[in-house]
This record gives sequence, C-alpha cells and structure tokens, in this order.
Amino acid sequence: MMRVWGTAQDGIGTNQREGETLDKRFDAASSGDRRALARLLSSIENGELKVEEPQRNDSDWNILALTGPPGVGKSCLLDCMLHEWVDHGLRVAVLAVDPSSPRSGGALLGDRVRMRIVDDADRKDSVYVRSVATRKTSGSVPLVVREMAFCLLHVGWDKVVIETVGAGQSEVRCAAVADRIVLVEGPARGDGVQAEKAGLLELADAVIVNKSDLDGAQRHADELRESLHLGHEDAPDILLVSALHGTGVAEASSMLLTLEQSTRAGRARWRERLLSHHERQLLEHSKFDTLLSSIEEGLMSFDDAYAQLRNGNE
Repeated sequence: MMRVWGTAQDGIGTNQREGETLDKRFDAASSGDRRALARLLSSIENGELKVEEPQRNDSDWNILALTGPPGVGKSCLLDCMLHEWVDHGLRVAVLAVDPSSPRSGGALLGDRVRMRIVDDADRKDSVYVRSVATRKTSGSVPLVVREMAFCLLHVGWDKVVIETVGAGQSEVRCAAVADRIVLVEGPARGDGVQAEKAGLLELADAVIVNKSDLDGAQRHADELRESLHLGHEDAPDILLVSALHGTGVAEASSMLLTLEQSTRAGRARWRERLLSHHERQLLEHSKFDTLLSSIEEGLMSFDDAYAQLRNGNE
C-alpha cells in the first residue's frame, strides 16, 4: 500500500526494519486483523506514529462527532444507528472518548459495554469500537483522535464516529477532528438559551433530541428550534428519537448519512483546528514536562516557560 505514516521523531519515515513492521501492520489491519489495527492505534495514541490525511470527497463525510451532555443516551442511540448503518452495508469504526482523571490520568473506558452490536455475531465484523482516554489534553477530544480516525479510514473503514463526553466550552474542540457534528440533547435540559450557552449548538450540523417518549421532549425540541432560527437562515435539522423504543432511529440514521456541513460556523471550525494544532505542538515539545516542573517548583516564570515552548516550535 502507499506509505501514509511517519514516526513522531522525524515526521517522514523510520529505519528499514521499523518501516517493514509498520507496512506489515497496515497490510494486516487492511485485511481485517484487529490486533494489528489495535497496535497501530496504540502507536498513534502514544505519539510514536503519525498518519497523513487520506484523500476524501469534500461533499461527503467520513468522520462524524457525536456529542452531548452525560445521560442523554448517546451510546444507546449510537448503538441503534450502528445497526442501521451496518444493515446498509457500511463498515463503521467508533472512537469512544472517556475523560481522564486530572490526578491519576486513568479513565474508565466503558462505552463498549453499552453497545450490543459488538456482541452481535452477524454484525460485529462490520463494527470496530475503540475507547480513548483524554489524557492531558484540555478539551474532551484527545489531539491524536484525528490521526486515529485517518488510520481507520486508510485501512478500509467507511465511516468513523467519534463519541465525545460532556458538553461545554471545551467540547467545541471536536470541531477540530470531525467533518460533521451532531449534538444529542434530551428532555429537561433547560431552554434553548441554556443549550446555546453550552457552546456546541452554534457548530452543530444536526441536533437529535433523544428520549422522545418522555415528557418535555417535544417542548425542548421546539425551544431549540426557535433558538436556532434566531438570526440563522440555515439552522440545523432537529430530530426527535427514542433509542429505547427505536422510534425515529431509522429516519435519523438515514438523514445523517447524507448530512451536509453547516455554513454558519466555518470560521469557528477553522479556529478550533488552528488552536488544536497549536496545543499539540506545545504538548509534544520535548521539554514540556521539564518546564512544567520548573514552573511548579518556582524555578521559572510562566512567561519564560511559554516563550521556550513557542520558540522550540517556530
């Protein structure tokens, strides 16, 4: 296959033995070897491997961010949509992002247990689920997730869904990794103004209100629709579904496959990609941890440490 990778050290390639190993892993992963794929993704996650963006059709999406606050049923809804997409002949990979503890760095990584499709003998070969910890990134989406998604596309997966956690200002970082953004809401989440304050509503290409079988779901959808249409001619679609009962899931799944990118927030999306790239450069600086310790111990000022980080990446 065409070489699409490089090491973190040189950004271009590696020695012959390592190159042959990576080539074999890419070939094996492309042939369906999930152990080889897991090793590739771990190398990317550990900062040992970089993957180039594949050539794609700009009018279609390959990477979808599914986000929303805890408790709205994102994982259950995604599980239902995966069944629909697989039945339409698609191979879909999921990168499920879990927050890491700010103290221990550990993460639960438990989204897989909520998805019934991974145990479905007839469909599991068309679905791949990988949990990812946020580690030390400021937003809820790790900086390496975009390259992990590129790797999955390179080895033959048709679509990649990034399921993120929480909803707030940091959550807009998913704009830096996804072609499309879908916000999942639920009843009793406050009015449209509260949703607007969450930071993602203005970037969403579609909004899904889950748990439509509960009281208040229709009212919440109406409030969101009213808020979105204030000053916006191209407000995103709002769909009501119930993952528990399957109501509206087939329609939502079909709509998302042909979802177009909103023109409302192009500048904001590029802003997040630039910020994400800048953050990654700082975090991957060889002296980052040393400078952080120096600040903590009072041996260096913040401004001096930041200047060193910036100068090292210019």
